[in-house]
Amino acid sequence: MVAEEQSALTDIRTRLLENPMSGRATSEVDVAREIQRLQSQLGTAKEEDKAAMFQQIDHLASLLDQIRAQVARPEVNPDSPYFAHMQLKEGSRRRDVYLGRATRLSHGIRIVDWRNAPISRLFYRYEEGEEYAEEVNGTVREGEVTIRRTVHIESGTLQRVDGADETWVRQNEGWSPLSEEAQTLAGGQGAALRAGRGQSASLGSGEKLRADKHLPDIAALIDPEQFELITGPESGVVVLRGAAGTGKTTVALHRIAYLNYAHPNDFPAHKILVVVWGRAMRDYVAHVLPALGVNGVQVSTWERWARSMVRRHYPRLPQSVSDDTPEPVVRVKLHPSIAEELAEMARSPGQRTPEAALEDWGTLLTDKARLTTLLGDDITEPQLDKVVDWCTRQWNAVNAWYEGDREVDARLDPEDDALLLRAWQLRMGPLRSIKKRPIQYAHMVLDEVQDFSPVEVQVLLEAASKRRSVTLAGDTRQHITQHAGFSSWAGFLERIGVESTALNTLAVSYRSTHPITQFAVSVLEENEAPARTLRDGPPVELFRFSDHGATVAFLARALRNLVDTESLANVALLTPNTDLARLYADGLLAAEVPDVRLVENQQFAFKPGIDVVPASEIKGLEFDYVIVIEASTAHWPDTPHHRRLMHVASTRAVHQLWLTSVGTPTSILPEAE
Repeated sequence: MVAEEQSALTDIRTRLLENPMSGRATSEVDVAREIQRLQSQLGTAKEEDKAAMFQQIDHLASLLDQIRAQVARPEVNPDSPYFAHMQLKEGSRRRDVYLGRATRLSHGIRIVDWRNAPISRLFYRYEEGEEYAEEVNGTVREGEVTIRRTVHIESGTLQRVDGADETWVRQNEGWSPLSEEAQTLAGGQGAALRAGRGQSASLGSGEKLRADKHLPDIAALIDPEQFELITGPESGVVVLRGAAGTGKTTVALHRIAYLNYAHPNDFPAHKILVVVWGRAMRDYVAHVLPALGVNGVQVSTWERWARSMVRRHYPRLPQSVSDDTPEPVVRVKLHPSIAEELAEMARSPGQRTPEAALEDWGTLLTDKARLTTLLGDDITEPQLDKVVDWCTRQWNAVNAWYEGDREVDARLDPEDDALLLRAWQLRMGPLRSIKKRPIQYAHMVLDEVQDFSPVEVQVLLEAASKRRSVTLAGDTRQHITQHAGFSSWAGFLERIGVESTALNTLAVSYRSTHPITQFAVSVLEENEAPARTLRDGPPVELFRFSDHGATVAFLARALRNLVDTESLANVALLTPNTDLARLYADGLLAAEVPDVRLVENQQFAFKPGIDVVPASEIKGLEFDYVIVIEASTAHWPDTPHHRRLMHVASTRAVHQLWLTSVGTPTSILPEAE
């Protein structure tokens, strides 16, 4: 197999190098000139000759369109011309077709672009030895796929060959076979379901568990430490700190169920608020709580809750929100000293009106001298000038709108919601319900607290009842929101006025296996030891490819096999951005991988299948299998933010974690991988 592919590569590279495509421009000019020559002769040509001339012009025009289309396409790179090889047998005829990033069909070369060549469907839909019947370019093609291989070619050298039953990799000393187990997703179906009795929640028990994953009965897996926190005192703030998978959200939600059950009069469901980081967790929690016997709890994201409160308390403000706020403005508005200065301003004598609260907000953000003192070295003078200019224009527009001028383009920034609500609380007192009564939540849960700014947490804490029954859950290692959140528990608790004795650490990680947990901690470059794990599992694997098409082909095969053997498994393909998410979702769908879903706006189905989604959208969720797509330097630069994001992405995996890379692998990854 290796010898065949080596021979084919040598032949194709020779043909490509001996027949470069640089002559296409000349042929285009020649064809265009011939069309012009024929057109100029039409006026003097005999009537009986014109039909043939028109036919020849049409043929040349069609040829010109093909040449120009070919010029617009990328050229085949001789150093990495293709990533897959298939041989098709149709009757007595055999044809070798190669899949790459560009198309070249000349001089005995048959390389097609995997993204748009109809014949590439045969590679993605059929295995070696399978018969096919597909319509290709309007013709039904029937035959057999006699060869189906993926290859990795780097700098013109064959590095790896994957066949139907064997894989060979070039090593320093020659070619070596790669074990099949190292390339298989298996054994983790249902691991993320967390349902049933303890013994039925083991790996591979997915068929005994719920398929929809919406209603996990996880009470059987609560440990004694978690139980103590769930059933602890009903008053005061409880802070849950722990690594990914240690059960912070589990404890928080079961604490709601316990309080509502044990003290129904003090903790009615409609007076309980759960604030989560994103829409996906909101939808998940909204389904979990009824399964725990609690109906009617308000579950919201911070953005949704805060926006509704601003509209209620400041009905005369503009409703439009900016989506292009400059980074320095975001940083300043989320800076802890801004909220502290608002509190200082509210202590001075003045009116207790919404207008006074609004005046505090506008005055503070446009006072350069005061901001200079408050921010110190946290911002440069040019950046501060940009902030003051932005906020001054914003303040003037908002003032005009408030007074009734609808001609101005008045917008608030998303970060203003917390500041305006805090200004109201400081000047006017508690936030109000629709019926104008003070809001006092009997119990409140704030999940992923490390990604909230101190002022946002202060606003929420002030909305709690006098009992101040609040659960804060978070992990500083999973802090991924830029310019918000915190990295130190001690400093954060001091800023929001919570005693450090409220801090509880969950030490056992129940979600991920030991290899995944070790990997996730290693990408952080911290000295802290990983949480204790209870399960071993397959090693974390990194797979390198020459093209995304090759990656899609490899994953399509692995995922089809997984779906066949573990129909209840849920898989997350985590990409660096939405463009790659669409590319991989389209590629897997074209390869007829079942149950592939492109997740947009965090609208997860929470059921078996394959979710393709940017890595930044999955905080708080878990999956049986996780594949991090394109873990390359280009998409994962070595920054603290990207290290934490890789940590979060990795710890979504319960049973097995893979990474792929077309480019140079990111230095975030441990050398051992």
